[in-house]
Amino acid sequence: MITGYSPPFIVKKLFNDFIWQTSNNKILITFDDGPSATTTPRILDFLAKNEIRAAFFCVGKNIRKDPELTKQVIKEGHLIANHTMEHKLINKMNISEAQEEIRSFNELMKEKFNYDIKYFRPPHGGFNLRTKGLLKTLDLKNVMWSLLSYDYENDFEKVKHGIDNHLRENSIVVFHDNIKSNSIIEESLNYTIKVAAKKAFDFGEPEDCLR
Repeated sequence: MITGYSPPFIVKKLFNDFIWQTSNNKILITFDDGPSATTTPRILDFLAKNEIRAAFFCVGKNIRKDPELTKQVIKEGHLIANHTMEHKLINKMNISEAQEEIRSFNELMKEKFNYDIKYFRPPHGGFNLRTKGLLKTLDLKNVMWSLLSYDYENDFEKVKHGIDNHLRENSIVVFHDNIKSNSIIEESLNYTIKVAAKKAFDFGEPEDCLR
């Protein structure tokens, strides 16, 4: 698993087929773990007010709990991507178990929403040397990040430190759509927008950022 605000250069070099930053020099905001009845509506409201499109790396079991909220994410023009069915570490599973954990999410999205999944992010950033081949068989691109916000630690000062020191014009930023980040998510997003504006960085559309 990756620790620190920004992944080490050697990791990005060894896994250079993974997406670590945007391809168009624009910031991509991403959210892991949703949808969440507590957090997702507030995130969507914030994004709409600021005319930002984001990528939501959702968990299948949460989609089953709240399909209407999932429909709203899609309707408002955001990208939905695969964060597994149960939010389990795929690098701790055998190949067939990991494949099922990922494939079943794609099947759920196709069956319930007629939505084709192109992108994946492993829970907790956990992957290994087998991950590349596994995702190739499922025709998925692995989207990692260049800035982990640590919003799930519920410490706004830590989020600020990461944004101040690691936000770049081509950053893929990870926030969390869950109860852990609930109390600071809007403040964290507001601060990110403020710093981006100060540095004259733009926010991009998910599909354009991930080409």
